[in-house]
Amino acid sequence: MSVRYIGSKARVSGLIASLTGPPPSDAGVFVDGFSGTGAVASAVADLGWPVRINDHLTSSAITSAARLISRSAVPFASFGGYENALAELSEVEPFPGFIAREYSPVSAQHADVERRYFTEANASRLDAMRARITTWHEDGTISATEERLLIADLLAAANRVANIAGTYGCFLRNWSSTGLRELELQPRTLRSRPVEMDVHVGDVTQIPVRPEDVAYFDPPYTKRQYAAYYHILETIALGDEPEVSGVTGLRPWRHLASDFCYRKRALTALTSLVRNCIAGRVLLSYSSEGHISQDELEAALAPLGELTVHSLGEIGRYRPNDVAVRNADSVREYVFELRRPTQGVAVQPSLPLAVQGVA
Repeated sequence: MSVRYIGSKARVSGLIASLTGPPPSDAGVFVDGFSGTGAVASAVADLGWPVRINDHLTSSAITSAARLISRSAVPFASFGGYENALAELSEVEPFPGFIAREYSPVSAQHADVERRYFTEANASRLDAMRARITTWHEDGTISATEERLLIADLLAAANRVANIAGTYGCFLRNWSSTGLRELELQPRTLRSRPVEMDVHVGDVTQIPVRPEDVAYFDPPYTKRQYAAYYHILETIALGDEPEVSGVTGLRPWRHLASDFCYRKRALTALTSLVRNCIAGRVLLSYSSEGHISQDELEAALAPLGELTVHSLGEIGRYRPNDVAVRNADSVREYVFELRRPTQGVAVQPSLPLAVQGVA
């Protein structure tokens, strides 16, 4: 994805996968509770883990799931293959629908603001292609998995032409060279081997977890609410037409506000999440940029089981604008690993993983 996903683990996903290790013979599944763009789920799937992914945003769950899809799972029989389906989707006649009406210069006709997220031409193509995907699924031309893949490809295409600084929290006043590009669907490299997976969208505390599973949690660290920062991706993913408001055309998102984003609630929420998770092994990603200090987290989690803190080194801080780029510095990433004895499942002790200078 060309969009800057806050807290993305793309640069450390390999380290987290190596910390997880390959699945033993009596393993359950790898449960990714905050899947984001799916970087970690993809990396552990490469090791042979069955994966259960969840996110409270449909757009994130779809994006994550698409990284796990094998070619055999999406034959696109009606089109003679995946690439042919993308080519036919690309030829759909544009028409201005909801995205064009609310997130292109057309918005000035009714919203008293010219929202320059997309050019009118690109927004109209997004509208037309998203509608066609729905039609294909409803009439049985494509399966649910094929629908998910095409939506993920459309989200990626939107990101490549979005006139934004990094997230959809705002649009740029002037058109960038990126924003003026022509929308283009691009086929992705599909997996050669199937991955056993199931996909959930909702509250992280409601995901099915068993004692033999490994649960991985990568919660929000800061005040930035993902539902607001990625609202247009969510609208494209859902294919709906919500009431939007304000200069940026925000869809309703308060019901998706996360306790992990509030400094006064974060520690209690995280401690409760880990305490109530019955997995014998819990991995919690956190950052030195977060609301909670390393010492506070260690003190809260240590009574819950055998705790090991792994340092993954430093990565570049999220930079939403030019000022942040000029003042760029790094944050340190950690994984807090909690192991608890589970009936009938052997839990081996873990050695700390310390990798420096992750770029």
